Parts: sequence; structure tokens; C-alpha cells
Amino acid sequence: MTDQKTPFQLMMEQAQEMSKSFNPALDAFNPRQFEKMWPTMPKEFMEMSFGRGLSKEGLDAKTRLLITLAGLTMQGAQADTAVRMTVRHALGAGATNDEVAETIAQMSMFAGIPAMTRAMELAREVMDDNEESGA
Repeated sequence: MTDQKTPFQLMMEQAQEMSKSFNPALDAFNPRQFEKMWPTMPKEFMEMSFGRGLSKEGLDAKTRLLITLAGLTMQGAQADTAVRMTVRHALGAGATNDEVAETIAQMSMFAGIPAMTRAMELAREVMDDNEESGA
């Protein structure tokens, strides 16, 4: 048997070669490094923009972000960047590592163990980065 590539694999290889020809530096491009350039929104800004603006008794930023994390986990943690950014923002809004882990673990009953495991791996990457940077 021959290892035939799918049309998608062929298209991706062609796109990668084209990108490298335009900019050789893309050979070493790491999307996770790009995420670090995106600033974490201050908790007060998130609450003004997404909650507590109309209702003073609305959900705080930390709770909203933990709910968002639960939803992303339910989707199977398919969007790595979205999960990592949500974890980073939740921690910035006052969530603890344990609260993030518990939110993800709670979704195992609804999303399944593989989705929970993937989300936990992504969250752990952010937590490890925070420990390394002293945040």
C-alpha cells in the first residue's frame, strides 16, 4: 500500500511552502508566542464591557470567564487559542488554578473525558507559563 496524502494534506503542504517562500522566518513561527502578545484585559474593563454595566448584580468577570471555559470544554476544547486565552483571562480576573481545574473537571460528565483532558492540558500550559513568569 502506498501512503497517499489527502487533498487537505497536499493543500496544507503547498500553503506552508508558499508561506516560507514569502517569508522564510515563518519556518520557525509559533502561534503560542503570538498569543502572548495579546494583552490580558483588566478585570474592571471586562466587567464594564461584558457585565455589571447594566446590572450591578450581574456576573463578575471571573464567573463569566469560568462559564466561557466550561462552554469551550463542552465543544471538545477544539480551539486551543480560545481555551488558553480564556484561562489566562480568568486567572487575571481572580480565578485560582483550582477553580479553573474544577470548572474543566465538571465538564467531564457532559463533554466526556477526552474533551476534559484536552482542556486540562491547555489550561496546564497557561498555568505553567504563569509560574515560569512569576505571574
